[in-house]
Amino acid sequence: MIELLKYLRGYLRIRVSGFSPERFMNLCSNRGILLWDIVREGDVYYMCINLRGFWELRPIAKKTGTRVAVLERYGFPFFLPKLLKRKVFAAGLVLTIGFWIFSSFYIWDIELTGNYQITGDMFDSFLEEQQVRVGMPKSELDIEALEKEIRRRFTQITWTSAKLTGTKLRIDIKENDAPIIVEKPETVEGTDLISQYSGTVTAMIVRSGVPKVAIGDTVEQGAVLVEGKVPIYNEDATIREYQYVNADADIMLEHMTNFTTSLSFDYIEKEYTGREKKSYYLKLGGSTCRLPEDKPFQVYDSVIRESRPAAFEKLKVPVFWGEVTHREYQNVEYRYTKEEAKKLLNQKLMDFIASLEEKGVQIIEKNVKIDTSDNSWVVTGEFRVQELTGISSETEKAEQTPGLEGTGTDE
Repeated sequence: MIELLKYLRGYLRIRVSGFSPERFMNLCSNRGILLWDIVREGDVYYMCINLRGFWELRPIAKKTGTRVAVLERYGFPFFLPKLLKRKVFAAGLVLTIGFWIFSSFYIWDIELTGNYQITGDMFDSFLEEQQVRVGMPKSELDIEALEKEIRRRFTQITWTSAKLTGTKLRIDIKENDAPIIVEKPETVEGTDLISQYSGTVTAMIVRSGVPKVAIGDTVEQGAVLVEGKVPIYNEDATIREYQYVNADADIMLEHMTNFTTSLSFDYIEKEYTGREKKSYYLKLGGSTCRLPEDKPFQVYDSVIRESRPAAFEKLKVPVFWGEVTHREYQNVEYRYTKEEAKKLLNQKLMDFIASLEEKGVQIIEKNVKIDTSDNSWVVTGEFRVQELTGISSETEKAEQTPGLEGTGTDE
């Protein structure tokens, strides 16, 4: 703080020489003139003195027979005249300071922390409804009302705090971390397992329900494999009632599956010509200012590089400078060779086989052929596979429950 005051008031580095420099310094001390950073070199003394004290040295120097020479000048009073001579620099400095002061009255960044269930997009939409936005004056923001509205709108928020830090609006929230109770959907009592494919049953393990097929049976797509309607019998083997359960079983089915894909003889590839054109833009918040330009090329790609000046980044002011590079290219047509086509088609085939293996499908036999059509290569494959089958379907309920039949009492 003392150094800052010295700089603002201005001070000098002087050299004192002559008959009695020691008496010179004593008289300065007696008259309240501050001297510091005193250095002696032989009969010469070097020291610093403020501007007010310097103008009081003439009678002291005359009385002590010393000579005072100014070596260096420091501080704002000496910097200001130099600055005023450089009018463009001074104007830029004044405008910059004015812009910083002006910007400090606005909100240039909004930060949300503590959100897990509430997404950033949801909260942005809420702020837009409340007319809280980047670039709004701080005076238009009612923080207390905003906090109340946040708690009212989002019931999962148990605590919220909004505060202004410089030009940033920081919103901290805490969501209810109690476990969320999810209502389980009502399950239908009584479901069958039906087959998604046509094929032959090779293995089965039934955990609940009545099996309707056996190992070695051939089934059609949609056939019932395990029924969820379990009969309860009387002592005379007549059906008394049905109990409905959810059929559960592991049933392995062997069936055929097909794969077909094609690859055009010709393909298009981009080739860049090396010609480029650049354009620039300035973006402030959601507004973008571009210089008018003609269409650069017939066909081209655009690469955008955007950056924010360091001064605006510190202030959180959404000012960006962008450069757009347009690169010309030509669409060149090529034709696959037989080796290239075979390699690409084999890759598609391998991807299909890998997808089957990820589902736990066992491939028993395969037959793959590569042919050509009018304008493309075509690969077809037939696969004999084994995989688990069975999807749930609601059991057809009995129209009426059979009663007790064939029962009697002997007296």
